[in-house]
Amino acid sequence: MRRAPDPVVDQSREMIRAGSKSFAGAARLLSRDTRESVYQLYAWCRYCDDCIDLQDLGQGAPTADVAEARDRLERLQRETSRALDGETVGEPVFVALQRVVERHEIPHRHPFELLEGFAMDVDERQYHTLDDLLSYCYHVAGVVGVMMAYVMGAEGKDTLDRAADLGIALQLTNIARDVMDDASAGRVYLPRNWLTEVGVPVDEIEQRRHRGAVHDVVRRMLAEADCYYRSASVGVARLPLRAAWSIATARGVYRDIGNLVVRQGEAAWDQRVYVSKPRKLMRVAGAGLETLILAGLRPNGKRYSREDLWNRPEPSPDA
Repeated sequence: MRRAPDPVVDQSREMIRAGSKSFAGAARLLSRDTRESVYQLYAWCRYCDDCIDLQDLGQGAPTADVAEARDRLERLQRETSRALDGETVGEPVFVALQRVVERHEIPHRHPFELLEGFAMDVDERQYHTLDDLLSYCYHVAGVVGVMMAYVMGAEGKDTLDRAADLGIALQLTNIARDVMDDASAGRVYLPRNWLTEVGVPVDEIEQRRHRGAVHDVVRRMLAEADCYYRSASVGVARLPLRAAWSIATARGVYRDIGNLVVRQGEAAWDQRVYVSKPRKLMRVAGAGLETLILAGLRPNGKRYSREDLWNRPEPSPDA
């Protein structure tokens, strides 16, 4: 039976198609109900990100007015609270959040953790160490992985930790790809102690004479990302088959982006790195095979231990 059009789902679908072709493609592998929840959760996340930086689906330079950004953040916190409290909300993205959180019983602390990540950008947080950076990556992406895991029916702390690991790996890859664009907007995410080790002043990252040294730091960061990608494979294996296929596809495409940044060396930032459509289709096929293999092997935590990885914050007793 054909469903009646749902404006909230329709708008959410268009937002993910315009904002992230990689995730939109991977989402097509999901069942319809799960796919619609993914669309709606993505729409709220994308809207909040754009609202903070005054961007349109991630495009354009972030705003430099900190006071105005704080005002926008406060509005997002207020409207998110209203949505999570079950109040009537008018904007479709908050209706979308309200639906997804209620349907999949997502703990309310997680949407607020994402907003904490955006607050780090508003406050112009500096990242002196890898741990500082990993905390940021969790708050702007790892927690999205956790919420998506709830949508896909994941259970258990370790599985949710692995979902956070995937989000962290994806964000580290994004940072690697966008180093120069971020620096031109006044944002430096690379650990400052690593930059000091290779002799690159923070305010000179964009200078071409430092490209080789910056690329060394980025390679080191992507090596860390690989540890989180490997850990995430354990969580992928625990998902329902179609969800696992979708997530394995997104994981493969983003890992390819990181590999391209490494291979292109100092030229990695001459133009935006992207994975070609044929390569993405190959990733879809490869992820399908990987999913079947993982489903049979069920890789365990001993093989892909999280022992040396960063751990997401524990909930407070009253959360």
